[in-house]
Amino acid sequence: MSNPIVYEQVTRLAFPASANDNYSRPVSALAFDNTQELLWVGNERGRVASLYGRDLQRYTSFRLHPPAEGPVRQFLVHDKGVICLGTRSVHMAMRRGPALWNIRHDDMKDLHCMSFTSKGATEILVAGWQEIMFVIDVNKGEIVKQISTEHHYTILKRSARLLCAATRFGCVNLLDPITFKLVKAWQAHSSYINDMDAQNDYIVTCGASLKQQATQTYMLDPYVNVFDLKNMTSMKPMPFPPLAAYVRMHPRMLTTSIVASQHGQMHVVDLLNPNTTNVRYAHTNFLKMLEIAPSGGALAMADSECNIHLWGSPSKVHFTDLALPVELPEGEEPPAPLDWSPETPLSSVGMPYYRETLFSAWPADIVSDVGAPPMQLDPAFLATLKPTNWGLYGHNTRGVRRNQLEDTRAAGKASSSMRPPKFLSEKARESAMSSGLSAAAEIRADQAADLVQSNSELESLKPEAPAMYRNLEIKYSKFGVDDFDFGYFNKTNFSGLENHITNSYANSLLQLMHYTPLLRNLALQHAASACVVDACLLCELGFVFDMLQKADGTTCHATNLLKALSSIPQVGLLGLIEQEVHGQSLTNMIQHLSRFLLDRINQEYRSIAPASTALEEGLFSDLSQPTDTDELASKLLSTSAIMLIKCTSCKNEDTRPGTTMVTDLMYPAQKATARGGRAPKTIFSQVLKMGVERETTSKGWCNRCQRYQNLQMRKTIKSVPAVLTINTAISTPEHKRLWGTPGWLPEEIGVIVDNGQFFCFEGQDLKLHLQRGYYDISVYSLVGVVVNIESSTPQKPHLVAMVNVAHSLPTPPGESRWHLFNDFSVRPASTAEALTFNAAWKMPAVLLYELKTASNKTTMDWKTNLDTSILYRDLTSSTDGRTCNVLRPETERPGPNTIVALDTEFVSLKQPEIQMNSDGERETIRPMSHALARVSVVRGHGEEEGEAFIDDYIFIKEPIVDYLTMYSGITADDLNPQLTRHNLVSLKMAYKKLWVLLNLDCKFLGHGLKQDFRVINIQVPRQQVVDTIELFYLPSRLRKLSLAFLAWYLLKEDIQLETHDSIEDARTALKLYRKYLEYEDAGIFVQMLEDIYKTGRVTNFKPQRKDDQAVQRTDTPPIPLEGPSTPAKQVGGVGMGSGFGTLLAFTPGKGSPLK
Repeated sequence: MSNPIVYEQVTRLAFPASANDNYSRPVSALAFDNTQELLWVGNERGRVASLYGRDLQRYTSFRLHPPAEGPVRQFLVHDKGVICLGTRSVHMAMRRGPALWNIRHDDMKDLHCMSFTSKGATEILVAGWQEIMFVIDVNKGEIVKQISTEHHYTILKRSARLLCAATRFGCVNLLDPITFKLVKAWQAHSSYINDMDAQNDYIVTCGASLKQQATQTYMLDPYVNVFDLKNMTSMKPMPFPPLAAYVRMHPRMLTTSIVASQHGQMHVVDLLNPNTTNVRYAHTNFLKMLEIAPSGGALAMADSECNIHLWGSPSKVHFTDLALPVELPEGEEPPAPLDWSPETPLSSVGMPYYRETLFSAWPADIVSDVGAPPMQLDPAFLATLKPTNWGLYGHNTRGVRRNQLEDTRAAGKASSSMRPPKFLSEKARESAMSSGLSAAAEIRADQAADLVQSNSELESLKPEAPAMYRNLEIKYSKFGVDDFDFGYFNKTNFSGLENHITNSYANSLLQLMHYTPLLRNLALQHAASACVVDACLLCELGFVFDMLQKADGTTCHATNLLKALSSIPQVGLLGLIEQEVHGQSLTNMIQHLSRFLLDRINQEYRSIAPASTALEEGLFSDLSQPTDTDELASKLLSTSAIMLIKCTSCKNEDTRPGTTMVTDLMYPAQKATARGGRAPKTIFSQVLKMGVERETTSKGWCNRCQRYQNLQMRKTIKSVPAVLTINTAISTPEHKRLWGTPGWLPEEIGVIVDNGQFFCFEGQDLKLHLQRGYYDISVYSLVGVVVNIESSTPQKPHLVAMVNVAHSLPTPPGESRWHLFNDFSVRPASTAEALTFNAAWKMPAVLLYELKTASNKTTMDWKTNLDTSILYRDLTSSTDGRTCNVLRPETERPGPNTIVALDTEFVSLKQPEIQMNSDGERETIRPMSHALARVSVVRGHGEEEGEAFIDDYIFIKEPIVDYLTMYSGITADDLNPQLTRHNLVSLKMAYKKLWVLLNLDCKFLGHGLKQDFRVINIQVPRQQVVDTIELFYLPSRLRKLSLAFLAWYLLKEDIQLETHDSIEDARTALKLYRKYLEYEDAGIFVQMLEDIYKTGRVTNFKPQRKDDQAVQRTDTPPIPLEGPSTPAKQVGGVGMGSGFGTLLAFTPGKGSPLK
């Protein structure tokens, strides 16, 4: 080019965050003003701001729309202001910020672009990824025309002759600027158009092509396409090897364009002479957009790190040629100076006139402290006390001295530091009664209440435990636990665990194991086998891991696993049951539990060979063939070693096996140093080496000396496992000081086992060994840490987990993704926050490292090899009184198109705990605790439709306080092994049948299944649930209909007359579902539902006899189903066919919440 354009970076600015945002948001729209020196910027949360001059000073800022509606799409600059485009609205504001008009329309669903039309700046055309375009009169601020179109447009640009519209599939449509009809179409790129500009008679485009069909991977094209509007022909593309992402035509030079890549390389190119270029580089990781000023003297760029780059001539940067002055706010007149001294009378300040005594003028004699309330004791603690005629007595496990005075006011303040969220039922009522402004206020309140801290100071360095680490408590309404807003504490896709269950201190360790791919695969492989052992903890771990995986962020609970754990006698002897320990620290309990669980996993995994070991065989090349289960378990979990024992007196040596599942760290003894000298630095790898080799001296029996002597013991290491579990064994302040050192715990370590010795490396030493490659070094990644939180009184100590979930994701994210799991509260955390400890209140208890090569190795082989024999096993001892017929393996094979009707019955293990609060209202401290007593599953179609194939009565080990016979139909004899006429099965046996059906992708049908699933302790994805209580429900009526009322109205049947029967209820739900399909096919379902509610208001929603009297029947138990719950996602239809694995297809109707 004869006159090269000079562009250099002038200003670089991080787009400032708004008052409601904790951090900056990426820029989504840029535009230079054409009359003033302003740059308009929009971000991904609907915030619009203008920046003034070459220094990009903040000028105005306002919210275009709520954050939930997505980014700001585009700007158009007008003489009167700026026009802003959102996803569902068009807004015009003055340059000072006040709105001129705002347009919303029901057909504005996904707007993307807009442009001025042939009428100049008085009219705009708005389009998007929708079938309607809008023509808007800018002066009046109203829609003047709606135009139907079959094309979805991403970019609109006006040229001298036509409107140029880029479609979402790589085509450029040329539209008549008056009629907006299609004149010509030009296929510019094969996949999509990333950027486009038009000026005079030229259109330039950047786009992408499909690189790999299988993975749907797209790559930007290495050229810019050019179209000549005058001759209506394509010109020769301009080559751009760095891959063209953005392009702009120079406003003053007719054939000059500026092309940029996503990595910041820019070329200034002449369209008619593309071989001559002027190259510039912007220092950015990823460029998101490019804009040029109307004067051509400035460029603006935005990158993915929320930075705005301004480029231009260093000597003179201007946005427009003849800029009007920017209107600045007038400063307030400062108050008159006041001569202030100790003698200045307060009356000189001035106050408003008043005649009555001020309310704040209280006399001193009426201000006093009221009596403090007594300390509230934990009901679990009270349950351990023994009654006498003078009161209660027992072990003091609260850590306070006798007759010690406790500040209950401080306790009240501390407990209220984390304000619990409103119940879901309260939110539902307020949402129904409030306006859009109230909804926006609720969004702002939620943002203000978000506990994520974005300041630069690490929370772990604070002297007291911050709110995010403290104990959390579940509050209960009359609807039970389902009314508690767990979503308030978890905005991630990773599920938390409820903490109101006995032994829930294990939640942190369960989360740590779940996000360890090898342990998760090992547990799921075993759970999918034919194991039916009642107290198999490995099966229970598999069930919990599968539940957490399917929950996708929904809070779960590990009731069945913790019950199985409590039932093992050895657990009580080790002091691992929460209610039976007296003064033992949680750190010791979780470390003992980790050792016990690993030992049990090792034993139970060896008991049944897994169906597939493909994942493990890919890690260990030296496995014997066929794979030996003992060998595989050892390589996965055990540190194989030989303990060498040497007598210091007679030098006699002896050996014994020294294999362990868990390594306890050993710390070097503190040595005295010379005056002014420094103690040697202790690093983690040194402490780990000492813990693995475990060289100690202690008293022991010597067979040669025949007496107790000092024995030296040291381990000779043979191999280390793929999963390295470590107990920190912190016991002294010096140990705590080590852990409090910033960066002391490494995210990666390298291990070499050579000649019986264990070598460990970290940091630069590890990098050096990997570069040299002399030794066979195994690299381990830190999966997570169980952390003990010792908060000040009255907060009780508790455990949390810091987990790097990046290792368990199917696709490696490329960086660490640490999360804090504080029971049901889950939040992201930085690496520094996760690995920083505090000697005052935050200390690690258990560490878990895994081979780096095993990260992100997930397999679904367990689901492919799922053992289904339990479904065909008939456990009924005789044919007398048989209530079900098991599936026939020859003809009935459950699968994704299988629908089964489910109903369960419960009994009560604990009565609800209720107290009166200070307002005289009843407050639920802990709701009624249920246990599963009966499970019935009915065929959903086929020749035996409506016939049960599962009808299990459960043997319950815990004391039952109420059989709820009126509601459940269960009597004491039914569950007594000596008196029952039913074949009692274990909870594990009944649960596994349902779990197998779940993982065969069957669909569960029933009425009010949410409570059934909760008591069963199973997580069923919403696409596998068909709940008739939701199908026959009008949200506007705020009432859900009982099964008995629907059966009376729709089926003309009376059920539950004397008692409940789960088979009858399951069949009735199946019949109601058939009625639903029938009404949907006829198109009358909505009208029928309205009629049902009308009749219900007349009959008080109770079934009626023929003489219009209410039928006397048992009441449905007061379970939390009447409370609000998260709306169900859309359930996919299933195909019609023959055999057990099919059912009729259906489509949710307009009145259904599944729609």
